Amino acid sequence: MTFLEIFLVAGVFILVYMTALWGLSLILRNSSIVDIFWGLGFVIAAWIYFALSTEGYLVRKLMICGIVTIWGLRLTLHILVRNWGKAEDYRYKQWREKAGKNWWWRSFFKVFLLQGILMWLISIPLLAAQYSPTPKFLNMLDYLAVLVWLIGFYFEAIGDWQLRRFKAEPKNKGKLLTAGVWKYTRHPNYFGDAAQWWGFYLAAAATGTRLWTIFSPILMTFLLLRVSGVKMLEVALEKSKPGYEEYIKKTNAFFPWFPRQ
Repeated sequence: MTFLEIFLVAGVFILVYMTALWGLSLILRNSSIVDIFWGLGFVIAAWIYFALSTEGYLVRKLMICGIVTIWGLRLTLHILVRNWGKAEDYRYKQWREKAGKNWWWRSFFKVFLLQGILMWLISIPLLAAQYSPTPKFLNMLDYLAVLVWLIGFYFEAIGDWQLRRFKAEPKNKGKLLTAGVWKYTRHPNYFGDAAQWWGFYLAAAATGTRLWTIFSPILMTFLLLRVSGVKMLEVALEKSKPGYEEYIKKTNAFFPWFPRQ
């Protein structure tokens, strides 16, 4: 199969996947379940690319599928545990209230189809890394890809773990977490997520082909910075968290660095 044919097949699978999630959301009356299954969708896409890219270098294919699976399953489990038993996220709840009786079908286009298209487009380096049969060895870009991914995974996973432990302590209610990785960036989980996608892209770049797939980590970074991540959360935190303005003065929003005095 050609590169385009494999990509289109994955697109069909993702469409079916997101449509099934939409149906489940109607039963549960909770559109925010899409957040839980975001990471898992990329895991499915990566293994579809693995199965269909029969000429690709096996070691690189296993490497990219391995790190994508670790990232995607951890993210899915984290959001599942965090959201278990809770009501629909406020963002989706506001859209539901605004749309009224039309939300049942609008949610398909505004939430599930849109995120499915983004998932499909962003997943393309996962195919590019697996499709090319050359080079038949891991090169410096492959090793750099794993290193960048490890840095990103550390910030995302450790940041989520530290925040979960912090919130579990009743004495910390209403307080800010400014220790651990949160000392170096106000959003270690978002930085870590973006860094991992740059790692995925570097694995694709290691093949020396389809370097144009760089739009994927750029798009993911933009979404995390300006759309659904940092920008949206900053507005809410500035209003709800005492001392957040002081935290802003000392700590970078995204890229980790030593706190300012």
